[in-house]
Order: sequence, then structure tokens, then C-alpha cells
Amino acid sequence: MQTVVQTLTWHDTWYLAPEIVLAAFTIVLAILDLALPKRIGRNIIGWGALLGLIAAGVFVGWHIHDLSTWEEAGKEPFRNLLDGSYRVDDFGNLLKLVFLGATALIVLASLGTTRTDEIPIKGEFYYLVLPAVLGAMVMASSGDLITLFIGMELLGITSYVLVAARKSAGISGEAAFKYVVTGGTASAFVLYGMSFLYGMTGSTRLSGIGDAIGNAVAESPAMVYVAFFLLIVGFALKLALAPFHAWAPDVYQGAPTPVTSFLGVVAKGAAFAMLYRIFVNTALYAYADNTQLRDDLYLALKVLAAAAMLVGVAGALRQQNAKRLLALSGVANAGILLIPLALDVTNFHASLFSEFIYYLLAYVLMNAGAFAVVAVVARGAKSEELSGFAGLYHRAPWTAAAMTVLVCSLAGLPVTGGFFGKLFILFGTVQTKEYWLAAVLLASTVISYYVYFSFIRQMYLRGGESELPVTVPVPTGLVIWICAAATVAMGFLPKPILEWVDGLFSLTTDFFSR
Repeated sequence: MQTVVQTLTWHDTWYLAPEIVLAAFTIVLAILDLALPKRIGRNIIGWGALLGLIAAGVFVGWHIHDLSTWEEAGKEPFRNLLDGSYRVDDFGNLLKLVFLGATALIVLASLGTTRTDEIPIKGEFYYLVLPAVLGAMVMASSGDLITLFIGMELLGITSYVLVAARKSAGISGEAAFKYVVTGGTASAFVLYGMSFLYGMTGSTRLSGIGDAIGNAVAESPAMVYVAFFLLIVGFALKLALAPFHAWAPDVYQGAPTPVTSFLGVVAKGAAFAMLYRIFVNTALYAYADNTQLRDDLYLALKVLAAAAMLVGVAGALRQQNAKRLLALSGVANAGILLIPLALDVTNFHASLFSEFIYYLLAYVLMNAGAFAVVAVVARGAKSEELSGFAGLYHRAPWTAAAMTVLVCSLAGLPVTGGFFGKLFILFGTVQTKEYWLAAVLLASTVISYYVYFSFIRQMYLRGGESELPVTVPVPTGLVIWICAAATVAMGFLPKPILEWVDGLFSLTTDFFSR
């Protein structure tokens, strides 16, 4: 049998333009960092990284427009590259826009708050974050286990370096060590699960696995269990889902604040993209004729989601460090983001992705803005403890007001993006008759009110040690208010956003088309 190898054409490179732009900017900025004086070069490299992210986002938007045009013309609204190992579709494009937008906000905020003592390798930070988000984009668009793993490792390796950026701080070294060990362990579980899938189906293509796994289920159902549960453990470690979350508070506290923000939103979103690609293309689709295995996988995801929500908010109750509190908040929110995938799409519920992307967008805005405020407060108070927020209403009233909006959205209070994101996911659980999961979501939301009120209590009801005004750099203030305003806008305009996502995304086209 002759094997046909599909190669990239010049026409195909157009569909890789966002990834190529990020790779090119990484190389150019690295050279500039070596050539320019440090005082001048750092600012140029920071703004250059922001420009690269915006340029990549423009190309992604162009691809979304092209795919919409194809669909209106009756053509298939996706593009397969390298025999399907890389897909350009609306699922990947929407997530790429989220990743690029989140990273742009983080980079812009860091231009105003990042101190040399926090990130001594400031130039390297800006051109290392580009390959990191490139890895996240590869994870969103891959249709093959190999390219998925390459994207995951590209994101992981650059993140290890970024976490260890504060070389003079012992807590940063400890955080980097824990992150490397945890990340390596998670990658091992994922790779081991992938190897079982390949061994049973003879293919690394997700479409090929989906076609062949039915026979594997019939011949060796136990091995199918092993493969998917290895993958679940690996992704649970990557996403810091309870009970695999213990590393998150230490790593978030030890890493520089911009890196913490990146880990909390982009790295988490990329892991979810990979989880969707693998499970929807194989487990949820191929198991249509084997309800027992499919239901067991759904149950495992639901239990993880419930445990993450409860353990996350319970662990955050006694936290006095702002970054550790937000890390445990991220554990709970990861559980909420997992719920749409854990709901049975065959049970009259097919809007799993629109609910997921809406809450992911709200989560990005809430966390990017909150971490920007933490960076501002820590810069003035020289402390990341909650006590640093004491009296913030008197020292920086507009920043305190923006933080109040972000905190209310994290808690899920009306009228914010966080409120409607949780509400839509709650409706999904009720629609699929998962009442116990809906009860856990409601309980964790109520408990979270006390967690997030700790910020408000410090800002409005406590007096700070200093009454000096808090200086908010212009780039960071811009990010804070963009996030706060967008969070409120999502609360007032949830329907247009959901309709836009539903109009672009198609479960059949973006996952099951060959």
C-alpha cells in the first residue's frame, strides 16, 4: 500500500498566517532585544509584542469572514491542512481570538506595572509570551494527536521559563519547580493516553480515531477506559481541577503577576480547547452506540466539575493572599467551564460550545482585569496580601469601582457577564436533568459571595496604613477599564453574543466533518 504524504502549498500558508505572524515577531523581537540598549529596547519590545498579537488577531478575523463567505456560497466552512492534522474552522478561530485578546490585555497591562525586580528578564518576557500563545493556538486548531501534543508542549515549556522569571526570589524558583514537575506529570498522562488510543485504532488523526474506535470498544472496552481516564487525569492536572489542584496556589503566588494572569486565562483556555478536540471528536461521537462507556465518561467529567467548584470556593474562604485567592477561584471556575462538555449533547442539548465560549470570554475579562488591579495595588503597597487593598476607595476610587465590577462578575451578580455565563450553564444542567450538578453550581456560587466580598470589605470598610494615592499607569488603567466595561456590556448584551457564536459554530461542521 502506497502512503500519500500531503505537503503544504503556498495557498495553504495563508491559513497559517496568524501562527506565522507570531513566529516572525518572536524572532524579530529576540534579535532587537540583543541589539538595542536595555532602557530603550524593553519598551519597544513590549509594544512590538502587542503589535504582533493585534496583527495575528486581524488575520484570524479575516479567516472567520472567509469561512462565513464560503458557507453562504454553499461551500464547506472549514479548511483541512496536512491531511486534516491542522484545521482552520470556527471553533479554532473563536478560541484563537480569545487567546490573542487575553494575551494583548495582559501585555498592555504589564507595560505599566511590571518592575525590574519582578521580571528581571523583561524583554524576554514579551517575546516568550508569543510562542506560548502560539502553542495555545495550535492546540485549538489541531486535528491530530501529534500536533495537539506539540502545541501543548510549546505552551508548557515557555510557561515554565516565564514562571521562573523572578530569578532572585526563592518563591519564584519554588513555583517554577512545582510547575515543571506538575506539567511534566500531566504531559506524561496525556501522552500515555494518546499512545493507547493510537495502539487501539492505528491512527493519530482524531477523525481516524473516531471512525475506528467503535471496533476497539467492541474488542477491548477496558483499554478504552484506560486511555480516556489517563487523558482525563492529565487534563485535570493541566486545568487544576480538584483533587489535582494543589500546585495552583503556590505557582500563581510565586510567578510574576502578568505570568499568573496568562496561566489563569490563556493556558487554561488552551487545555479546554484540547479537551474539546479530543473528547468531542472521539468519545462523545464514537460512543453513540455504547451508552455505558459514554455515560461513564460523562459522569467522570461531572464529578470533576463538581469537586472543582466546591473545593475551589472552600479553599478560597481563608486565603489572605490575593493571588492565591484568585488561583483557587480559578479552580472553581474551571469546574464551571467543564460543565458544558460534561452535559450529554444527545439529550436535547446542543449548545455546549456557545455556553462555554461565552463564560470563557467573561472569565478572561474578569481575571485579566482583576490581576491588573492586583499588580497596581502590589506595586504601591509592596504586598500582594488582601490587606494591601485596604482603603483603596479613598486612594484610587475609580480603580476600586472597576474592581468592584470585576468582583461582582466573578461572584455571578447581575448584571454582569459572569452572571449570565453561570446562568446559561445552569440552564443547560437543568435542561439535561442534571439537577445535582445544578445544585452544586448554585451552592458554590453562594459560597463564593463571601470569598469575593473580602475584596470589597478591604476596599470600602478598612483603613489602609497609608493614605497616599495609588498611581495607576495609563496602559494598566486602560486594561482595567476595558475589562470592567466589557464585563458590564456582556451583561447587557448576552443574546447578540450567543447568537453570533451559534451562527458561526456548528458541532457537525467543526468537529465531525472530514
